Amino acid sequence: MAEPEQPVWITGRLIRGYGVASGRDPGSPYPAGTISLQRPLFAQRGLDLSDCFAGTLNLSLAPLELRSEHPDHCFEQLLWTDRHPPETFRFWRVLVRCGDSPAVEGWIYQPDPQTKQRHGQPPQVVEVLAPPLEGIAPGVEIALGVDPNRLWTIEGTRLWARLLEFFKFRVLAAQDAFFRDWRDSPSDAVDPARLRLWLLGAWPEALALCDRDLLAICDQAWRLYGP
Repeated sequence: MAEPEQPVWITGRLIRGYGVASGRDPGSPYPAGTISLQRPLFAQRGLDLSDCFAGTLNLSLAPLELRSEHPDHCFEQLLWTDRHPPETFRFWRVLVRCGDSPAVEGWIYQPDPQTKQRHGQPPQVVEVLAPPLEGIAPGVEIALGVDPNRLWTIEGTRLWARLLEFFKFRVLAAQDAFFRDWRDSPSDAVDPARLRLWLLGAWPEALALCDRDLLAICDQAWRLYGP
């Protein structure tokens, strides 16, 4: 695995996870852990995780949130269990450094929230796969060396609140007309691409938010300030 060129380091704090990925949760329906079940299927598709611990490191970046694009691997609709429908998984290669120890190669492991039915993570939490590390305990700081062209952080909560406030008086003044240019008819959903084009000129800072967030903010603005 090649190291990211001139990686940017993002620091998170290790928190306790659900114990499902590693199988440590005694109430989990997957006694061996979900990673052990998924890993052979990933290997069949070209991603060898045999050097990684069969469990995830859960890193809180709070108050920041990770944003990502162009994964190194994306496995669409992978049927790895008969307990729920297939899931989509995305992976980004990163460097992982705990304390003063040398950095090792690892992966950001991202089950798609749209297909993941259980044990979803808050937007401030990142799951990481890495070889066994020394000194691991809740509260320890772990740094990730990432490709800044594909992985970056935003202050999601702050941006959400500011964009909602930005919309407030516009919705109060224009009501439904405020959303008209972003959809084909009043009954249609807002088109994120058209909304982004408008934000590019009106308030480009909000473009750091994902489409799902932008649509949710539109919905909240209408519920709070519409008729």
